[in-house]
Amino acid sequence: MYTYNYIINDSEKALLYDLFVEETNKQIITRLISEHRYFKELNEYGLPIDNKILLNVSQGCGKTFTVRAIASGLGKNLIVLNLSNIISGSINDITHNIRTVFNIAAKEKAVLFIDEFDEVGKVRSMDVKDGDEVDRLVNTMIHLIDYYPNNALLICATDYSDFIQPSLLRCFDLSLTIRKPSSDLLDDYYDKLLLRFPENLRSIERMYNISFAQAKDHALAAIKKAMIDQIESR
Repeated sequence: MYTYNYIINDSEKALLYDLFVEETNKQIITRLISEHRYFKELNEYGLPIDNKILLNVSQGCGKTFTVRAIASGLGKNLIVLNLSNIISGSINDITHNIRTVFNIAAKEKAVLFIDEFDEVGKVRSMDVKDGDEVDRLVNTMIHLIDYYPNNALLICATDYSDFIQPSLLRCFDLSLTIRKPSSDLLDDYYDKLLLRFPENLRSIERMYNISFAQAKDHALAAIKKAMIDQIESR
């Protein structure tokens, strides 16, 4: 067992069935899970297995749920590292902490989720006198990603890929872009979300051009208001 204040061992489960993303992305995620489920068979013939994924995800569009669904689908532990929690230390400390997390995740054959991956690029804006030290951090990250074992899975998320150095971007096997959902996808989401409530409470005004998180907040607030109004009118 390990205890580090910058690592989260996320045990919350999520079902791929409940994942709301555009159909193209869902197909890619389903294929990714299948590759890792049949790792032994594919690896026997030397077939490449995608295990380094970059998510370009807008805030509130389900990155954490997506990662949980992938980990749950594979039956793997999910280890979460938010780079913003460790990036303010010295370069040596940052490098040591990142190595520690990678080593733990590799040993467990886990899904390692690194959020706010663009924080690596922001180190250059810190008050660091030795540019070689910053380059060492980036090179360390490249090395750790390149040699992360194929039977584990690395998922990094960012909404600011422009801050990430091209040399780091080239490390990934797959890149998925998840933005605000379409109206049709939001309707599917509303339908599923409202299904557990009485039918007479489901006719809420639906908002669009928003994230899933915003849609959920809006729908639940509307349901609560309708329920309270109904109780008070008795």
